[in-house]
Amino acid sequence: MKILVTGATGYIGKRLIPLLLSEGHTVFCVVRDKLRADKSYSEEENVNIIEADFLKPETLHNIPKEIDVAYYLIHSMSNSSKDFESLEEQCAVNFKNCLETTNVKQVIYLSGITNEKELSKHLRSRKNVEDLLASKKYATTIFKAGIIVGSGSSSFEIIRDLVEKLPFMIAPKWLHTKTQPLAVRDVMSFLLKAAGNTELYNKSYDVFGPEILNYKQLLLQFAEVRNLKRYILTVPVMTPKLSSYWLYFVTSTSYKLASSLVDSMGVQIIGKPSNINKLLNVNPLTYKQAVELAFEKIEQNSIVSSWKDSMISSGRLRNNLHKYINVPKYGCFKDYKERPVINSKTTIDKIWSIGGKTGWYYGNILWRIRGYIDKLFGGIGLRRGRTSPTDLDAGDSLDFWRVIFADKEQQKLLLYAEMRLPGEAWLEFKIENGLLKQTATFRPRGLWGRLYWYSVLPFHGFIFKGMINALVK
Repeated sequence: MKILVTGATGYIGKRLIPLLLSEGHTVFCVVRDKLRADKSYSEEENVNIIEADFLKPETLHNIPKEIDVAYYLIHSMSNSSKDFESLEEQCAVNFKNCLETTNVKQVIYLSGITNEKELSKHLRSRKNVEDLLASKKYATTIFKAGIIVGSGSSSFEIIRDLVEKLPFMIAPKWLHTKTQPLAVRDVMSFLLKAAGNTELYNKSYDVFGPEILNYKQLLLQFAEVRNLKRYILTVPVMTPKLSSYWLYFVTSTSYKLASSLVDSMGVQIIGKPSNINKLLNVNPLTYKQAVELAFEKIEQNSIVSSWKDSMISSGRLRNNLHKYINVPKYGCFKDYKERPVINSKTTIDKIWSIGGKTGWYYGNILWRIRGYIDKLFGGIGLRRGRTSPTDLDAGDSLDFWRVIFADKEQQKLLLYAEMRLPGEAWLEFKIENGLLKQTATFRPRGLWGRLYWYSVLPFHGFIFKGMINALVK
């Protein structure tokens, strides 16, 4: 079949596409920015990359007419826009209008379980999108999931941060809220097996794991899998705002995403039973099995996708990567250093491993202090780390940087700063004519930007010198 996948660079989309290809389907991947499309897709005969933005109808002319199935995987957990719900509505309406001009027979949408009367803002928006996607021109299949557990998922990573960092937790009362976690592997099974299945046309199903657990049990069972002893005291005095700050400072999430999660965690998510497991022959894993499987992927360095790589993980970089790929030359401060390269492969491998657990090769304690300062001022700090310890692609998060360009053949890596700054910053590594050229560029915003540059200049002198020396050593 010919299958259209929106949200192709997202957490679910990146995992679904290889499965569709393994089934022999032709896949059309819709991305807002081609730079973020997986490089391996260019080597696949049955993959077509389409650059389009469903918030901009004028960009949708490349959507093919001859398609059989379309996946709608576009949504956000960001609170950064006051008109968040209207943007999701606009996106769904434009998608529907576009798809109604094609030959598509089925649209599959991954939504959230919405059985409570009082819904969070995001679940309310998901429910609205379900209604908007309904059409007389094609059939819809809606899967409604609770929290998704898998390597790189926001739920998994936040629980992991809490359990592995805090032996004792004083936690908000929403830890008693009940939910039914579902392994990401099972989510993929539902989505994959639904394609072209006429029994599922114009049907909606809640999909969930076999257990009803509260968030406190999720934390404690996670600790059991990791062989950790953890103690949790829940208190009724934590307001949603305090809860958001608690998540923000302890975990790798941004404050805006923490606020969204707290808003959703106050709502009980219990699915309605149906025959969907039997229809598609899916036997969902238990929560502990899902956690164990996630750690297998982490230990094998085979995490396919991570929520940290989404643009909303920092809330700072909103536009296409193309906007940031041309480093400005005028009105900027620069720290430029170059060194002869003894072994280009070793140096490139070091550059591609920078950040995360590897660190920055020199002055790591100062990088950590900069991360703490960033957190205090509402930034993301260093806690995002990186998805893979050795691989980098455009769009990946790397501590408080974002990868703008990464090409080993061209021997060039370009990073854009997502920490809190009175301006914009880029960090570039490039091997050219036997030299490693390392350039830090800062474009200040007003007087505060200039004062900031001169205040950190003494530290740059030895930090960047030590870093380049270590990279060519």
